[in-house]
Amino acid sequence: MAKKSFLEKFAGSQSEEISYNDEAAELALASRVKTPRVQEDVLAEEEGQLTLDVYQTPSEVIIKSTIAGVDPNDLDISINNDMVTIRGTRHKDEEVDSEEYYYQELYWGSFSRSVILPVEVDADEAEASMKNGILTIKLPKLDKEKHRKLKVKNQG
Repeated sequence: MAKKSFLEKFAGSQSEEISYNDEAAELALASRVKTPRVQEDVLAEEEGQLTLDVYQTPSEVIIKSTIAGVDPNDLDISINNDMVTIRGTRHKDEEVDSEEYYYQELYWGSFSRSVILPVEVDADEAEASMKNGILTIKLPKLDKEKHRKLKVKNQG
């Protein structure tokens, strides 16, 4: 497998040239490991993949991603207790014939990324913001110490 260039690592683009052995290994892994992340990554080969920073503070999990050039209306973020999926589309504003390019390294089109979180979070209290092309998602951690009492209803 060819070594990724600095720009491929930085921008999160993936080479379209996947060798048979690499593809077969990914499909074999996906069939054995039934996690949403592995299945989605294998199925979304034609999409670009976001680069992420994920870290935690004592009270929340924070996800940051570079998404310059993406309209917030073109983003879809779904959250459950232990997983976040970010999907979107980066639209190209102008059409340029391919023979006119000297370099063409920017990724245009659909992208997605799913990440399994280190702890459960409160999806209802999550917040997302964008500043200077950086998407920031703040996910409050669920309080495991907090107990909820459940009342039993009399059915008869």
